[in-house]
Amino acid sequence: MSRAGVRHQTGEATPHVGSRPVWAEIDLGALRHNASLLRRAAAPAALCAVVKADAYGHGAVPVARAALEGGATWLAVATAEEGMELRAAGIAAPVLVLSEPTPPSMADVAAHGLTLTLYSRRGIRAAAEASARAGVVTDVHVKVDTGMHRVGVEPAELMQIVGDVVAEPSLRFAALWTHFPVADGVEPQDRSFTEAQIRSLGEARDALVRAGHSPSLLHAANSAGTLAYPASRLDLVRCGIALYGVSPFPVVDPAFAEALAATGAGALRPVLSLRAQVTLVRRLEASERPSYGRLHALGERATVATVPLGYADGVPRRYFTNGGTVLVGGRRRPLAGMVTMDQIVVDCGSEEVAVGDDVVLIGEQGDESLTASDWADVLDTIAHEVFCGIGVRVPRVVVDREGRR
Repeated sequence: MSRAGVRHQTGEATPHVGSRPVWAEIDLGALRHNASLLRRAAAPAALCAVVKADAYGHGAVPVARAALEGGATWLAVATAEEGMELRAAGIAAPVLVLSEPTPPSMADVAAHGLTLTLYSRRGIRAAAEASARAGVVTDVHVKVDTGMHRVGVEPAELMQIVGDVVAEPSLRFAALWTHFPVADGVEPQDRSFTEAQIRSLGEARDALVRAGHSPSLLHAANSAGTLAYPASRLDLVRCGIALYGVSPFPVVDPAFAEALAATGAGALRPVLSLRAQVTLVRRLEASERPSYGRLHALGERATVATVPLGYADGVPRRYFTNGGTVLVGGRRRPLAGMVTMDQIVVDCGSEEVAVGDDVVLIGEQGDESLTASDWADVLDTIAHEVFCGIGVRVPRVVVDREGRR
């Protein structure tokens, strides 16, 4: 694993995680459950588990293995290096590189049997030359831009790009795909835009078929598309955030709720929890102002607990300024002062707190819970960024509470 190492933990005791009592727990049982759920929701389409960015900070290799055990048959990454990490771990499943690699990276793609996304003549030439030198035929998924306007070939140039791929003996045109920018939106214009993208992709495929270039696979759906747009499931769905137990929808209106219920998919289970322990406790008088800037005066005499993680570990300073909380003793507790690089201070009110007490930043404690979506609401962002922001100093501890299914 590329971040802070994987430690396997099967019991409920606090794991030994090094010099700081801070860790992110990764439940592979929940991951396996989510993959199985998404596979069933998408059927008969195949499931591609998106494990880019070290599986959104969860650990690419263990997550990839659990996703495959749960029913995924494809994996997707952002870079050739991420695909090479999976191959080095002995994972043989098809791995799609979601963006066109740079020409120098094409040799690695060919050598490790990765599946390419291409959308430029420059990329086609580099891929063909690297594959020919390696003596292999590389599968190519051509990405068409149906409206996101980030990467992908313009529809007017699609026929030429596919023709160039087909003309190269060392490349095989295997799939056509696109990506949705607003499938998670709940406004009528979001739905109409996504439906137009689905139609555009179908029209592009039909034009290629008429020209004799029929792709073996057609894919478009991300997590939101998979759950709310049955017409987008096609041959393959690419699920990221839902795989990690987070709904892709910030708000679900009645129409979307009905669409979700129709999948019979059941409930996603959170995979990651972020945990720590108290390292210092003190009683401070009312009007004391803890931490940098002395920005907040305590309203009354309070127990203030120091917890050893900060913005270097993925707790942004604005988590304090925007009113974020953590769980101590099964209750939500506000931060008592500004987040620092390595530590936070928590206002525990009149409660008794001791060094070594558990603190939950994401996860459950007693009857309370804090989710990555809760964090996203406080920070005005998305759960993806919350997960990816958890720093490399935070060890990932792998557990498997559900067991293999």
